Amino acid sequence: MPGSEGTDQSSGDETAGAVMDAEQSPAIEQIPVASFGGNDTRAVIAVTLAGIGAFFNLNATQPLLPLFEQIFHASKAAVGITVSAATLAVAFSAPFWGALAERVGRRRIIVVSIFLLALPTILAATASNLSQLVFWRLLQGVVMPGVFGVTIAYIAEEWPRHRVPQVISIYVSGTVLGGYLGRIFTGVAATHHLFPYVEPSWRVGFVAIGACDLVFGVLLWRWLPRDSTPSGGGTEATAFRQHFRNPQLIATFAVGFNVLFSLMATFTYVTFYLAAPPFGLSPAQLSALFTVYLVGLVITPFGGVWISRVGSRTALIVSIAVGIVGILLTLVQSLPVILLGLVLCSSGVFICQSASTTYIQREAQSGGRASAAGLYVLFYYLGGSVGGVLPGMLWHYGQWKACVALIIIVQLITVAIAGGIRISSQIVRCWRNYEEMRIARLRTTDSPCQQARKPSSA
Repeated sequence: MPGSEGTDQSSGDETAGAVMDAEQSPAIEQIPVASFGGNDTRAVIAVTLAGIGAFFNLNATQPLLPLFEQIFHASKAAVGITVSAATLAVAFSAPFWGALAERVGRRRIIVVSIFLLALPTILAATASNLSQLVFWRLLQGVVMPGVFGVTIAYIAEEWPRHRVPQVISIYVSGTVLGGYLGRIFTGVAATHHLFPYVEPSWRVGFVAIGACDLVFGVLLWRWLPRDSTPSGGGTEATAFRQHFRNPQLIATFAVGFNVLFSLMATFTYVTFYLAAPPFGLSPAQLSALFTVYLVGLVITPFGGVWISRVGSRTALIVSIAVGIVGILLTLVQSLPVILLGLVLCSSGVFICQSASTTYIQREAQSGGRASAAGLYVLFYYLGGSVGGVLPGMLWHYGQWKACVALIIIVQLITVAIAGGIRISSQIVRCWRNYEEMRIARLRTTDSPCQQARKPSSA
């Protein structure tokens, strides 16, 4: 197919180009993917909608936490469970969805999951107490990885390798937009008339998000191309063993844990910080706070190009450093400076997410990318779950300053791990070279009979 032969643009860093080594798939090769024209445009829009739809739901309760604290007469840590319950369920259900997708097909799982997601989202609006709300949030989290976790593998398997970094960056931009809109819907609905003749309520936001899930499901069903033939059953355990034997994948799983830990800790507990004096922001104003996410819509697509040039490891370290500067700026008692700090924090996380998901799809073998993505999502959202609860336990000791200190420690650990990816990759490469040399020597050491036959065979 014209334009499908991409070249690896890495320059010195073996992580550069990331998933550009993903294999081509006939499902997408049949449509013109060299540009954004034709059916490829609809395919790219479809995977972007998958990111928007899933992340519409994930963090929808974040701007509502101070309100829930009053309505349900609960502690900050207790209402924070409405966030961590969803992320924890995402973490533990992601490997299941990844394995199932490799058995029955990625497209089928993505479409079915987005329709299923609408049910607990709408039912969350009926919750009469905190326990019921946590239950429905838990069910939301169980279904979500069937959308965004499998979509990552779908992109890596179905697009030509030179297009994968671009499409993943656009997909991540969609997740950014979805996370922003979900927070806006619930926060604004709690204090303003989201629809005519409907009284303001946080419940309205959940109903609106559930309705959007159904719309996204129809669009994905119509626009998402059929994927390549699934690899079949019986290989999931082998694939998981292979992933855990790869030190580079393990290091990337750890990076994912730390990245979402930092994001969830920051944006969950900064709402309490800004809802209290001297800022005193309302739920609607706290929702507007997440407008900083929109910066990621601009930065992330450019980040995909940057990652291809400098490599995933360098991108991870630089973006984490930017995030550390951003979190320190939130300690300044000035709302504009705090907003700038949050912009830097979120932008750093989005670049980290693009770099790590790109790298994970490069390192995983073809046919096992969905399960590798599932494991990455597991560790990623385990980090988010811990990040939604642990800072609340430290709040009594130093409030927001204690949270900032914890986040910086985690980010410094992430830098150390990202640096370790390079070291581990060098060790693995040296070992592979040694094995290849040893096998080559064994092959050249032939028996006398084999040596005698060589001239005649020549």
